[in-house]
Amino acid sequence: MAAPGYSVAMISIVIPTLNADARLGDCLNALVTPALDGIVKEVIVVDGGSQDATLAMADSFGTRILTAPPGRGGQLKAGAEAARGDWLLFLHADTVLEEGWAAEANAFARKHSDKAAVFTLQFDAKGFAPRVIASGAMARTRVLKTPYGDQGLLISKALYNQAGGFAALPLMEDVEFIRRLIKTKGADVLCVLRAKALTSAERYERDGYFRRVFKNLTILARYQFGASPEKLVKAYH
Repeated sequence: MAAPGYSVAMISIVIPTLNADARLGDCLNALVTPALDGIVKEVIVVDGGSQDATLAMADSFGTRILTAPPGRGGQLKAGAEAARGDWLLFLHADTVLEEGWAAEANAFARKHSDKAAVFTLQFDAKGFAPRVIASGAMARTRVLKTPYGDQGLLISKALYNQAGGFAALPLMEDVEFIRRLIKTKGADVLCVLRAKALTSAERYERDGYFRRVFKNLTILARYQFGASPEKLVKAYH
């Protein structure tokens, strides 16, 4: 439990799911101790119609379960609207935060109500390619301010609402929101936490790391040139 007098942020964690039982347990397990310490106020799982054991697993961890039409942007939006915490942490179901993440997140939240933060990306695979791709993603995050949704997003509810919240998009909801956030508050609004977000390398292992990076960049470029997220989501998977 938190020590007497230890000031904590009240974080609502929002996790969109769709047939996510393979990794959801690890994701939720990393949130248990921070919940007991009072830093995590609630964990909200917003499900888009899972047919596997996702809902049973979410229920076994005592999460709040909401349902919404499938589409990550809409699911994130629904979770944020239902959240009761002063801070929001948007997290993918296949991302596992490393031990100690909550202390850093709490310290950030107590000092920076006017900023948002993402975690440091790391893949759950060993080797040269995963390290290079993760390092490249972090360089892109720091220089271009375009983090992956896999890195999580910690933001006060007030700032989230000020920036207009997530749009109900099936893809690129993170890119669209960060772009709007920076337009509202400036590039310095986005910070990087040292704690690692260990995320699944499944798509990279399946497609090949550098081929997957090229695919992701192509999709991003198409989006920036006006392609609709509804068309791009098919190419993404």
